[in-house]
Parts: sequence; structure tokens; C-alpha cells
Amino acid sequence: MNEKHEREMKKDIISYSQEFADKILSSKRKFTLVSHIDADGISSMAIMARTLKKEKIKFKGLFLRQLDDLTIKKIQRDDSIKLFLDLGSGQQELLRNYQFNKEDILIIDHHIPQGDYYDQFNSHMFNEEKISASGLCYLVSRSINDNYDLSKLAVVGAVGDMMANETNRLEGVMREILDDGVKEGIIEVTNDLSIYGISTRPIHIMLEYLDDPYIDGLTDNAVECVNLLSDLQIPIRDQEDWRVWEDLTKEEKMKIQSAISSRLSTEDLKKLLGEEYIFKDERRRTPLRNAKEFSTLLNACGRWVKPKTGLYVCLGDRDRYYEDALIMLKNHKRVIRDLFNHILKEGVVELDAIQYIDVKDYFPDTIIGIGAGMVLSKVNRKKPIIIIGDIIGEKDVRKVSARSNYEQVKMGVNLQKAIISAAESFGGGGGGHSIAAGGHIPKGCEKEFLLRMDEYIKEQIS
Repeated sequence: MNEKHEREMKKDIISYSQEFADKILSSKRKFTLVSHIDADGISSMAIMARTLKKEKIKFKGLFLRQLDDLTIKKIQRDDSIKLFLDLGSGQQELLRNYQFNKEDILIIDHHIPQGDYYDQFNSHMFNEEKISASGLCYLVSRSINDNYDLSKLAVVGAVGDMMANETNRLEGVMREILDDGVKEGIIEVTNDLSIYGISTRPIHIMLEYLDDPYIDGLTDNAVECVNLLSDLQIPIRDQEDWRVWEDLTKEEKMKIQSAISSRLSTEDLKKLLGEEYIFKDERRRTPLRNAKEFSTLLNACGRWVKPKTGLYVCLGDRDRYYEDALIMLKNHKRVIRDLFNHILKEGVVELDAIQYIDVKDYFPDTIIGIGAGMVLSKVNRKKPIIIIGDIIGEKDVRKVSARSNYEQVKMGVNLQKAIISAAESFGGGGGGHSIAAGGHIPKGCEKEFLLRMDEYIKEQIS
């Protein structure tokens, strides 16, 4: 896309955000906010909740793990307008089947639309792929009022939804949203190592846990990490506590970068260098201090079916709900690590175009997608990975999560299309993105489903 066309598309999406904002402001009815449970969905809910509250518009909220025949019944059939956030665009047939009237539905979503039966603000309408649902919500909120402070939550949602993963930086319209936060004085953009834990993990632990890319001699080797820092004459403690990456001087950071780069290929080094988004209004050495850790905390709340806890944190709670969120985050990290190790120990089964593993009921269905994303770099990077698991409380339905990488997507892989087609063949359903998708299938059809997925992916890359 040339620069002129990009400017025109950007103008269109900004203009439409104002039109969509007018739809909300012109309504004299109450709202029901219906949002997804991941970091992007929780951030979206928080942005719209704060926006509506500021405008004195009455609303209530509902979080859903997914929008399907089972969960749609949780939506009350009252006289409120249902504003779907981070879901809805791909389930318009479902909404029609359940006879939701057009005037009762508004949608803000960045997933591939299934028709245009309802009024929606969707990034695909503008060929804008690297903006989160929370980013779209922010554009609407900014059009309603000058809510520049909410840019932080839009950045959290975008980073949590992997919008910065390909190039280690936010791009497109998300860049403008990021700039709003910088101008507002609440976001600082740093350019150095882009690693999880820069605000909370002691520097030697941060290096020890770094496994993508794997650094020979440092990854999973705490003693060698401490020795490296000692050789570089970089103290790992100050007078108060362990030092984290954010505590280091520019000179100390450059020393570590230089030492790491000598152990990595040029390609692997590129993975480590990028932008980090620091929230200057949050306390140092907490997971709310930067976008990666804030989004992981929200994902932990959602994956452990406590999205409201994450919502309250986004709305400003730093006491009771924040403490609950920290407990979930700690447990979340432990179980994710257990899942990661389980997949590596048991191994995956490879077909022609995909690889898969069935984790049965060993792990919660809400986290298997995260495990798939983490382990992909440790198995065959040329094939998408699919994980199947049991769903808590469901005897006849099973969860499916699939992950690919940007190299596969460039070859033609579209997991969203493949998983929807394959799941619907057996009476299931799905959704997501080209690089990450999920769904549910009836118990007993797993083998046939995987073969169908294998065929679809082969067709896509042929």
C-alpha cells in the first residue's frame, strides 16, 4: 500500500469512528456491553465502560468466552442496545438466527466479518489488520470525548492481541493511538531489548527465562546468567531489591545487548530488539508498568474465568481486585510453564501440513491456545500447531486451538478460515485470525477434524 493510499484509509477509519460514536450518542437507550474475556476484550470493555460512564449513559456488562449457541442465551432480551466488543462480526448469522433486530445491535470488532447485517465498526472495512478491538473502541471513545488517557488501555489490548509481534512495534492506526498516550505523558516508548519481564523480573531471571530465541549457555541456566552479569560488572541488586531491566543505565543495557548478540544469529537478534511501552503513571516493578506484563495479567484473569477482576484493575482498582489479579497471574504463569513442558515431553504428531497434540483434561481449555503459541518455536516452525483439550463442564464438546507464525501466514496459511470450515463440517464452530484461531468440535470427531484441517492447510499453501 503506497503512502497516499495509507493516509486515505487512515482518514476513512477516523471519519467512520466519529459516525459510529454518533450512533452511540444519539441513542436514548441503555447499553449492554458484551465483550470477549482476553486482554483485548477486557481492555475494550474498560474503555467503553469509562466512556459511557463519563457521558452519563446507563449500561451493564457481560463477558463471554465465545459467542455461540450456548453462550448467546446469556444475553438478556431486554430493551437495551447490545454493543459487542471484540466479537460479534463473525457471528452475525448466529445473531440473526436468534432474531436480534438490527436496531438493537452495534459491533466494534477486528475479526473477519460474516456479512454486514448489523451496524459495525470493523478494521477489515478499511483493510487495517494491525489494530485491536480495544484500539477501535479507543477511536470511538476519542470521537465521543477527548479521552486521550484511555490510549493506554488500547495499547495494552493491542499488545495482548499480538498486534506488535511481527515487527516488535505497533504500526498503522495503532501508531497514532500510541502517540496520543505519549503526548498525554502516560506512555514512554523505549527501543532496546523487547523481552517479557523488563519491569518485574530480576535481570538474571529475565535472561534465564528467555527461550525465543534460545540463547545457548544462558537460557535455563541461572548460574551462567549471574556469572555473565558479574563479568560485565553489572550489579544484580541495589540497596532495596533485585534490579530489573528498567533499573539499568543505558550503558549497562548496551553491555548486555552486546554480550547477547555475540551468541545469536542476525535473525534471532532481530527478534529481541524492538519497542517496549512503559506506563509512567503506574508504580515501578509492578506488572502494570508495561504493556506486555499488563496484558498478561489481564489474560490471566480472563483465562481463569475472572475477567471482571481484570476489568476493575483497568478501571483503577489497585487494592482488592489487583491483589486477586496478581494471584491469578502467578498461577497462570506456573500452569502455562507446565503445559509448555508437557507438550515438549509428550511430543506432537505431524501430518503433511499440520502438527497436533491432545492434552485431554490435563490443562484448562482456556490456556491451551497460549501454550500452542509458546511451543511453536520449539517444534516444527514450518507447520501450524493444533492443540485439542477438554472443556470444563462439557462432556460432548472439545476445545481446539491453533497457532501459526508470520512466515506461514505469508505462505498462505489462514487458520481462521481453516478452523471455521473444518469445525462446521462436524457441527462445531470457530473464529479468530489468520495467525491464531480457535473453536469447538463434538467429541469423537477429533481424528476426522485433524485430517480435514490438514487438507485445508495444504490447499492454502499449495
